[in-house]
Amino acid sequence: MTSAPSGPPGVHWHDVDEATLAARLRRWADWLRAEPDRANLLITLHGDLGAGKTTFARLLLRALGVGGRIKSPTFALVEPYELDLGSAVVPAWHADLYRFDDPREWDEAGLTELLGGSGLRLVEWPERAGGRLGPPDLAVQLATGSDESRRELTLQACTPAGQAALQALTADLC
Repeated sequence: MTSAPSGPPGVHWHDVDEATLAARLRRWADWLRAEPDRANLLITLHGDLGAGKTTFARLLLRALGVGGRIKSPTFALVEPYELDLGSAVVPAWHADLYRFDDPREWDEAGLTELLGGSGLRLVEWPERAGGRLGPPDLAVQLATGSDESRRELTLQACTPAGQAALQALTADLC
């Protein structure tokens, strides 16, 4: 099992179904649209195979207005998107590092510039980059819930931008 970085305690969502998660991400997308610079985030997605990492990324990208098919980047490594957030267009990348056997593959693939820049960066299996990715703004740990359609999520802010994002994502749940 892959785990999120250690640090401050996170927010735990217990036994969440896909519709509930999609609704929460749509509300969060509205917050991101209000100030497009807020979308300059590195979000790492942790969990076992089948835990829901790709589903989380798809739901977030869909909430941010990405139309058409949102493919898993498992074989392409990275899928690029453009997010029209109203007053600005923000680049987004969804990366899946599962196939990396050696962190040096990160360097060989040229991902430092791509995922080290601005924009929304969603990275599955970030530990496979061997520390080359840098600290995330928000780390999301996913696991299967009470059945295959439900998830356990722990969201952990690792930077001030991540703290603001986490506060906005959970504000309506208190």
